[in-house]
This record gives sequence, structure tokens and C-alpha cells, in this order.
Amino acid sequence: MARILHGGAIAAAARVYGGDPCDWLDLSTGINPNPPDIPGIPTRVWNRLPDADLIDRARAAARAWYLRGVDADSDEAGLPLAVPGTQALIQILPRLAPAGRPIAILSPTYGEYGLCFRRAGFAVEAIADLAELRPEHGLAIVVNPNNPTGRLHDAGELRDLARRLEGQGARLHVDEAFGDSCPKATLAGFAPKTRNVTVSRSFGKFFGLAGVRLGFVFAHPDTLEFVEAELGPWAVSGPALHLAAQLMAGDGGAVAEAIEQRSAALSAVLDDAGLGRVGGTDLFQTVIHENASALFEHLARSHILVRKFDYAADWLRIGLAPDEEGDRRLAKALASFEG
Repeated sequence: MARILHGGAIAAAARVYGGDPCDWLDLSTGINPNPPDIPGIPTRVWNRLPDADLIDRARAAARAWYLRGVDADSDEAGLPLAVPGTQALIQILPRLAPAGRPIAILSPTYGEYGLCFRRAGFAVEAIADLAELRPEHGLAIVVNPNNPTGRLHDAGELRDLARRLEGQGARLHVDEAFGDSCPKATLAGFAPKTRNVTVSRSFGKFFGLAGVRLGFVFAHPDTLEFVEAELGPWAVSGPALHLAAQLMAGDGGAVAEAIEQRSAALSAVLDDAGLGRVGGTDLFQTVIHENASALFEHLARSHILVRKFDYAADWLRIGLAPDEEGDRRLAKALASFEG
């Protein structure tokens, strides 16, 4: 099967369109372009395998962070499992799904879900609405808020769905990689109390540290035990756990405010350019343009990389610029497009 094309391939773009990769403006990823100051990592964290105390501190910090503002008992919710990026969980999900039953993916969305399940031999059905779910579906996958449309489902709606699926012997997986800006929509406090729900969260997007490769999974303890066994010992590095324990223990207010400012700036640039929207989140906007392919090429020749889609030829996803200079650079390139 063909690989999924993702954002962030600056070196590859530079080989085609020229320029030094360092001079490109990468707007192809939905990641905070301005990570917070990275706390110092003690030598012992680099020197030793992560011990139980470090792992538990990171997990406790993640639980508190992801359940902030939610009417839930954080102790009752249980500690999430740290994983080496949420992609690692996606690779394992087919082993949790009921065998012989089709998988329903609320679409369009992150392409790795369909790819992984097809590779595992499952029939995969793209559905446009949750009302299309049928009793024969063994697992429903919902990215909330969705990438790339930004569609957001209410937590109550998804809890009701989970209960209905449980009665049908089916599972629900909710991917909340972009959920940091909408904490009340999370199912992170609900998943540990059920046997058929998994929730994945991404550390790297909000904090702008995708290279750390860290995520967290909320689920019933039996499910977490299975996932942990599949990953093997010491799956997450000590430095990654240390960063999580430090950064998620803070209030994150400065990070959220900076993202909000950058998001508003992107919206202003896109409005001035007259670009229509499919939707988005605080970390990206997906625009629609009848000549999206030509616009992609034009921006690339200006050494600005955005995300195009093979399933929607008139869509482009545009992430946040790191500063006002990046805003001006994008605005200038959009204004000079004659397509």
C-alpha cells in the first residue's frame, strides 16, 4: 500500500523548488511554531533508563493537564499511558478491534488510520456522519476536533455513542491530538471507566515539540496493560517524560495565548486574501480554492510549504507562521497569485 504523505517535508520540497530548507516557511504542519522554553534535563535522566517515579510523574501531570476544566474526578479517571507518539497507538489499534468486523472512520481525516487497518486485513469504511454507523461495525474512529476540517463533536454525544457501541460489542477510539484548546470536549475522563473506549492525546502539537515523539492514551486499565505489553519496556525516553512532567505541570497559559495570537494572525491573512474555509483548529486552517494545486505551486516557488490533499484537490491546509514576518511573507505570496 502507498504511504500517506504528511506535512513537514521541507527538505524534499527544497529539492524540487530550490532554496535552503532553513529559509523556507513551513506552514504544512498543524504544530505550534513557537515552543516554550525547554526546561533543563538533568544528566541522570539522559544517563539512566526511565524509572517508575519519572514515568508516574509524567503520567500524573498528563492526567491533570488533559482533565483541566472538566467535571471529573481526576483520581478516579486513572493515569494515562505514555506512548512514543500517538502514531504508535494507531499501529496497535487493529489488535484491539473485534476481528472480522468492518471499521468505520469518520472522514475525511488523518489517513494513517485507514492505512493501518487495511494493512491488518480489516475492511475500512469511510463515513461522513456518525448516523451512518451500523451494528456490524466493530470499531468507530473519530478525530475530535478533526484534522483537516476542524469538525468538533460534543463530549456528551460521544459518550452516548460509546454506550451504544458497547451494547453492540463494538469499540470507539477518539483521537484528540488537537484537543488542547477545547478541554471540555474531551473523553479522557470517561475512557478509563469503560472497556470499549480509547482516547489518544498528542503532547507535541500544543507544546510545539513534535520531535519529542510523545503521546498519552486514556483507556480502561486492562486496555492500557495490553497496549503497554505491545510496546515493550521503556518505550518512551526519559528526556521526553521529564519534559512532559515539567511542562504539563504548568498552567500552559502563555503557550495558549501565543497560539491564540498566531491563529488570529493567520485568519486575518486568509481573510484579506479572500480565501474560503473548510474549517480548522487553533493550529491550522483548511482553505478551499478552485485552483488549489496552482496555489500550492505558487507558494512553493515562494518557498512556503502548505499541505495539499490527494482526496480533495481544491483544499489546502495552512498552519501558523511563527511571527509577523511570516504573516507578511504569506500575505505577499497570496496577493501575488494570479490563478
